[in-house]
Amino acid sequence: MQKICGLIIILIGIFITNITFAGGSHMFTFKSIDGEDTINLSDFSGKAVLVVNTASRCGFTSQYDGLQTLWEEYKDRGLVVLGVPSNDFGGQEPGTEKEIKNFCTVNFNINFPMTEKQVVSGASAHPFYIWAAKELGALSKPRWNFFKILIDGDGKAVDWFASNTSPTSSKVISAIESVIPN
Repeated sequence: MQKICGLIIILIGIFITNITFAGGSHMFTFKSIDGEDTINLSDFSGKAVLVVNTASRCGFTSQYDGLQTLWEEYKDRGLVVLGVPSNDFGGQEPGTEKEIKNFCTVNFNINFPMTEKQVVSGASAHPFYIWAAKELGALSKPRWNFFKILIDGDGKAVDWFASNTSPTSSKVISAIESVIPN
């Protein structure tokens, strides 16, 4: 009887785990950088999403240009670029949301969606980042600014790219081309 009860408990645990993650990335939300709207990743169902933790005072900050280029070239084909400002690495995003948005607009003409500043690493990371690390493995945890995670239209985490990988590199473009719907 104990073996049967134990087996039932294990099966229930597996079932609940599968239900919990069945929605993939679509179950996560962020506050928009202006604080007025909620960004529901479920709103991007059917689209690929490139989620990038960003910082305004980083050696990789120039990657904003490449991210904006991706957004402009692929948004009509089903790609969303989502910027997630974070001060986790080197204190390189110390500004307020208003300052961050202004910096991005003035210096890079950014118009892709951006979230409020988030914790992206460690135990306090936004749940999206904890989920992505479980889906893609420990190496998919952001280790610096401008770390990129690619989500397909079904909300599945499909790839990650290190901070030093340019958003317009052939590696990133190829991965995007393989998951965009159009």
